[in-house]
Amino acid sequence: MNKSAIKLSEIKKNFGQTEIIKGVSLDIFDGERHAIIGPNGAGKSTLFNLISGRFAPTTGKIELHGEDITNLDPQIINRKGLARSFQITNIFPKMSVYENVRCAVLWSLGYKYSFWERVNGLVDANQKTEEVVELIGLKDRHARLAGVLTYAEQRALEIGVTIAGGAKAILLDEPTAGMSLSERNDAVDLVKKVTEGKTLVMVEHDMSVVFGLADRITVLVYGQVIATGTPSEIEANSAVQEAYLGTEQE
Repeated sequence: MNKSAIKLSEIKKNFGQTEIIKGVSLDIFDGERHAIIGPNGAGKSTLFNLISGRFAPTTGKIELHGEDITNLDPQIINRKGLARSFQITNIFPKMSVYENVRCAVLWSLGYKYSFWERVNGLVDANQKTEEVVELIGLKDRHARLAGVLTYAEQRALEIGVTIAGGAKAILLDEPTAGMSLSERNDAVDLVKKVTEGKTLVMVEHDMSVVFGLADRITVLVYGQVIATGTPSEIEANSAVQEAYLGTEQE
């Protein structure tokens, strides 16, 4: 039996009188790459915000590796082993590549801001930072300001910041959005490499990326799950074709 990494049980989310997430139950297995797809307005980003603690569910339960994390603050959830990136690149543009990654490493290791003036002497933090910078392919640009990197490099840096804390579950929100074909292929290779042995949940509109990365796919339409399965099962699902994939392919 597959072990759960993230489990959602009858999650609902209302904004005022409007119900955005309508009783979503989902079991994401430990170590799998799981994509959440659906048309615009389906509730994908809202679901990410619920899992990561940015929003509190109206009703329902969210578990991370068997522990109830419902209503916990995002920083507490992060410390428990879940990290996420955002659809809009979220880095410090006036800090170097190395400094961006090191900030995430320091936070994950529990160092407080008052100690950051002595970071050059923190062997564990600096070693981990160097490992992550090399892993994301930016070793030659480690001293470059993040704000002058190419868009694809900035996205790679954000992925590096996301994984720097050693989280076992990673949420990536449209990691290849706005990229050229070659950049997209490089990003897919990077995601595969940095999430090896981890649980990946991603929202992605590019179906070639989804079908190339995901072990399983969940289709969300109007705040409800209409199907979950392997890429071949989803591709052959008539309800999915009618609600989403058919429209995407036209």
